[in-house]
Amino acid sequence: MQNKDTNHPLDQRIDRKNSSSVKWNGLQPLFSAPDAIPLWVADMDFTAPEPVLKALRNIVDHGILGYAMPAPSFNEAIAAWMDKRHSWKIEPEWLVYTPGIVPALNIAVEAFTEPGDKIIIQPPVYGPFHKLAKTHGRELVENPLIHEQGEYRMDLTHLEQAASQDGVKLIVLCSPHNPVGRVWSREELNAVMEIAVKHDIIVISDEIHSDLVFESGKHIPYAVLSEEAKMHSIICTAASKTFNIAGLHTSSVVIANKELRLKFKNMIDKRSMGSMNLFGIAATEAAYREGEPWLESTLEYIHGNLEYVINYFKTNIPECQVSMPEATYLLWIDFRSLGMEHKELFDFLVTKAGLVFSSGTDFGKEGEGFMRMNVACPRSMLEEAMQQLHEAMLNR
Repeated sequence: MQNKDTNHPLDQRIDRKNSSSVKWNGLQPLFSAPDAIPLWVADMDFTAPEPVLKALRNIVDHGILGYAMPAPSFNEAIAAWMDKRHSWKIEPEWLVYTPGIVPALNIAVEAFTEPGDKIIIQPPVYGPFHKLAKTHGRELVENPLIHEQGEYRMDLTHLEQAASQDGVKLIVLCSPHNPVGRVWSREELNAVMEIAVKHDIIVISDEIHSDLVFESGKHIPYAVLSEEAKMHSIICTAASKTFNIAGLHTSSVVIANKELRLKFKNMIDKRSMGSMNLFGIAATEAAYREGEPWLESTLEYIHGNLEYVINYFKTNIPECQVSMPEATYLLWIDFRSLGMEHKELFDFLVTKAGLVFSSGTDFGKEGEGFMRMNVACPRSMLEEAMQQLHEAMLNR
């Protein structure tokens, strides 16, 4: 892949092949498509902010890569970021650390439920949510989102019915939602809170995409709704999606309730997962302290990419439906009008269009006929991808 000189720094195309990238190096072993354009794994094809890279270089230059623990300034940086970006005041002692949000979700299941207990999720939703129950001998209860005229909303009537079942201990929210891109309103979150309080259910809120919202202040952390919400919730956050540092495996879990926090930490200790990544500590603190200008510029670029792809579909491939997400750099594309079986559709996109999307069925049966597209890449890559898709559609 050749670099392309253009006017915007994010237009630079960086060769990620042979860089141990799942997104790029997984094309051949997983899809037998080494030359396809990868639009699947949710990381960006952009370099991390320069302050982050500088912090990592400082560690390398120091030369000692031993065991690590965060200084107080690390917690303070996270708290300051949450206050500034989301008007969420957290105390440093509420923070617990895990090597990722998926590990945090699994730790929460083990800490707060017993075998046979029930866990509610809202599909179509991030694939690992579906595995939480089966992995640990719990029962999954699905509360599917309502999809009408291209828009998604919670089915709160069904959620009340689901929550009233015996043995329901957790509701796992995806907020903002992956893959449909919704930023839940205060009214929706309050309704969830009322149901959770009524039935004594803990809410686990995955808020990893909370900084990738296109309207400032629109994301509402679940824990700020009320004192009750704060005391029955586990909020999972990270700088990883925001600043493209997911490979450093450093996430923050905010638990205001001391009893819940101790249970969570005890399970971390039981699983020997308390160690932190030296590079992740430095990168996270640098990102939260100095990465905001990079984020604002990147959000603007990503929004432009979203507009480009959506307009291309409307103009050239109108039979497929796609809406502007309120958050994330992910598009949820409806290919159902093509009349293909899902596997046939996926194979067509890979072999005929040369594109690898995330399969909609990875997010539940509600994803039949849908694909998730990652647009966090240079615009020229998207232009190639859309041209390839258009040609494949014309020749199918």
